[in-house]
Amino acid sequence: MNEALIISSIGFAAILFLAFLRFPLALSMGLVGVIGFGELTNYRAAISNIGRLVMDLGQSYSLSVLPLFILMGFLVEKGGMAKQLYKAAYAFLGDKKGGLAMSTVVACGMFSAISGSSIATAATMSKVAMPEMRRYKYSDSLATASIAAGGTLGILIPPSVILVIYGLLTEQSIGKLFMAGFLPGILGILFYTLAVFFVVTRNPLSGPAGEKTEWKERFIALKNVWTTLALFIFVIGGIYIGLFSATEAAGMGAAGALIIAISSGNLKFSEYFGVLRDASVLAAKLFALLFGATMFSNFLNRAGLPDALLSIINNFEVSAITVICIILVIYILLGCIFESMSMILLTVPIFVPLVKSLAPELGLGNPELVLIWFGILVVVVTEISLITPPIGLNVFVLKGVVKDVSVGTIFYGVTPFWVVDIIRLAIILLFPSIALFLPSMMF
Repeated sequence: MNEALIISSIGFAAILFLAFLRFPLALSMGLVGVIGFGELTNYRAAISNIGRLVMDLGQSYSLSVLPLFILMGFLVEKGGMAKQLYKAAYAFLGDKKGGLAMSTVVACGMFSAISGSSIATAATMSKVAMPEMRRYKYSDSLATASIAAGGTLGILIPPSVILVIYGLLTEQSIGKLFMAGFLPGILGILFYTLAVFFVVTRNPLSGPAGEKTEWKERFIALKNVWTTLALFIFVIGGIYIGLFSATEAAGMGAAGALIIAISSGNLKFSEYFGVLRDASVLAAKLFALLFGATMFSNFLNRAGLPDALLSIINNFEVSAITVICIILVIYILLGCIFESMSMILLTVPIFVPLVKSLAPELGLGNPELVLIWFGILVVVVTEISLITPPIGLNVFVLKGVVKDVSVGTIFYGVTPFWVVDIIRLAIILLFPSIALFLPSMMF
């Protein structure tokens, strides 16, 4: 057991050292995984393992879901749908105190339901919502915080790229993971609006009310976003009722986003090549990360780390829910130093076998449901890491767009948002049915 922990610790230390030297994470994980596997067995087996892994993953039909959803997200992002969604949310909430910040959160939730990316959501919505909030003299802390926090919804509300990655790593149904993320995502929107309400209650000047919108204009605003909402309902609803699989839904979603982008006229013909290029580059980066993570995971399994962790748990005789809480605390700490995707790729292969072994004690029935519930917990923790110091990726993305606001101001503003996120995490932990209700009802 001690030997497995020592060998695995050396592997993690090697990855951190290579990361410090600015090696790409995919290369670092792959290199450490191959060398570690070779030392534990032999290098001929390690090299053979690379070829088998590349062939298996490269020919995997389920992997095609990733580039298709990425393409769908890029088409939505570049097609100008964010501005229409923000106007629709503002039409209903803008006349309330903090209404523009609430509108930003709701618009982020709707936009992330199509884009599937937190970074894209935060970067796009900052260009749309920030000028409006400054026009009404919102405090920089509340304005930037609502965008940074709202952007985190992109990795939970389906379709989510991180949920796809988790599903591929754990061999779980991507469709069920999407359904599991829906209600916690709606809960996130609700809690973020409550955080805005808390801030403006303490300091009304931080979020003045905007102009009231007449009902006629509200219906016009809804009319402008019906195609986007219809695309979301078609894709996610089709998965839910069993009309098509997650992979087929990704293809239908990408085709639908293309039709919406063409009909809106917001993209020039030459810009479509740029969208295809950007989507291809991002998909290739994620594939490389997935290859590297799988190689490193094989090394850890060969070293015996999952069995060593299970042995430690059994020796201490702690309850299953305590183990889950310890894992979540580890994720919160790792979020202070790791970027979200890197954190999930490095840790999920380690913790999933442990969580799977705890399934009977957790009392959720099917071990598959346990892993789906755990996946939602992991993504919510990852959301928290996107807005907490010192990494807070969404904070730095926003800083790159709104250059005249300090990082400290944004981190100060997001404090109420990650506090309510921790409350949401505790609720999902104590009441797993919030995440598992929709997956259990799927056709």
